[in-house]
Amino acid sequence: MENLASRELHEECGVVGFYGVDHAATHAFLALQALQHRGQQGCGIAALRPDGTIGLHKGAGLVKEVFGKEEIASLPGNACIGHVRYPTTNVGGQENLQPFLFTRKGCSFALAHNGNIVNADRVKSYLERRGHLFHSTSDSELFAYLVGTGVHGDDWEANICAAANLLDGAFATVILIDGVLYACRDKYGFRPLSLGRLGKGYVVASETCALETVGASFIRDVEPGELISIDRNGVHSSFHAHSCSRCMCSMELIYFARPDSVIEGCSVHGFRRLSGRLLQAEHPADADLVTCVPESSMSAAIGYAEAGGLPLEMGLLKNMYVARTFIQPTQSLRDVGVKMKLSPVRSIVRGKRVAVIDDSIVRGTTSRIIVQMLRDAGATAVHMRIASPPYAWPCFYGIDTGTREQLLAADRSVEEIRAFIGADSLEYLSVDALYKASGREQLCTACFDGKYPTELYQDND
Repeated sequence: MENLASRELHEECGVVGFYGVDHAATHAFLALQALQHRGQQGCGIAALRPDGTIGLHKGAGLVKEVFGKEEIASLPGNACIGHVRYPTTNVGGQENLQPFLFTRKGCSFALAHNGNIVNADRVKSYLERRGHLFHSTSDSELFAYLVGTGVHGDDWEANICAAANLLDGAFATVILIDGVLYACRDKYGFRPLSLGRLGKGYVVASETCALETVGASFIRDVEPGELISIDRNGVHSSFHAHSCSRCMCSMELIYFARPDSVIEGCSVHGFRRLSGRLLQAEHPADADLVTCVPESSMSAAIGYAEAGGLPLEMGLLKNMYVARTFIQPTQSLRDVGVKMKLSPVRSIVRGKRVAVIDDSIVRGTTSRIIVQMLRDAGATAVHMRIASPPYAWPCFYGIDTGTREQLLAADRSVEEIRAFIGADSLEYLSVDALYKASGREQLCTACFDGKYPTELYQDND
């Protein structure tokens, strides 16, 4: 993944919700750590205290940095929601950390959201022209505002449905209000959300790996367009939209989700492994060994090596103890950042033709550095194989990829990209193979083909 210095694909966040679970905040703390890969900028937990008030703690940093014993102890109760977050290119700052906490007519409620609302600016501008004030630049606050000021009074389910229908785009949202936990997905199903059982209570989470971490049993996925409510009487289901599709973001399967998660019945590891096998069938490499760019492409590398009868080796090593890399002011310093995080294993690659499996190329700078590092370590040939189609179009549903001009594949052929990164050969997985590996008939592949499932509500290239 082009993710170490110049451009990382940032998916906005992950969410969890607990209801009827003793020490809910402690469980949320553990679940959020399981979802840490989905967001490292900040995190938060809002908990329903026994007296009916909602306590909130959030801050910048990793989950284990933001929460200690005292912070968790300040959030008693058996219901809570939690959030981990990456910023988009235009959305940062402490004011955008979630969950958000609001009060309406003496009733407090908290909301956390994963995804991106494509018509948020339009709706927000409309409200601002009518004198409404907002405290952040997050479209999640807009969602909360629409819920809290809904025309249905204290009928929170109706207000949530109305807000979900007004806002277009990607969202997996958890809301804690009036002693009830709500969870909903957009009608396209861009972002995953799973429901599980923990003891006599319930859990919702962006990925099943979080359910596993806290010992919850998986019940089912929340459906696209579905709103579930969880209270002392159990789980209740309704739909805020009835014309729904299953446009799961393909990058959830390719990169974002943990390999031990299952998304809408699809094993993430199984998908990636099969993608690697299909990639080898489409584009075999004249190589002595297979390696991967750690760690999200490991499963694809396993499949590629299996299909080609080649040894899978640790040709590149990731330094797990280097602090997160921040954007550096010069290209030379960005290059150093890559080398701090990745290094070739000379004894493995020296004198060998190496097939390098990666999950995507965004800008290409990191791929070029990797190719050169392997050559410097003695590799006689470097063949790059990408377990996804060329990433040529920006995402507007919650992935930070900037503009199309910043994407290497936007206006370059595969041969031109190969020359740019300096590899001996470069090949990508086909879109047909992507669908075959997923076992699905519908996916959002807009970042590969520019076919967006929604209107974009703005002039984007």
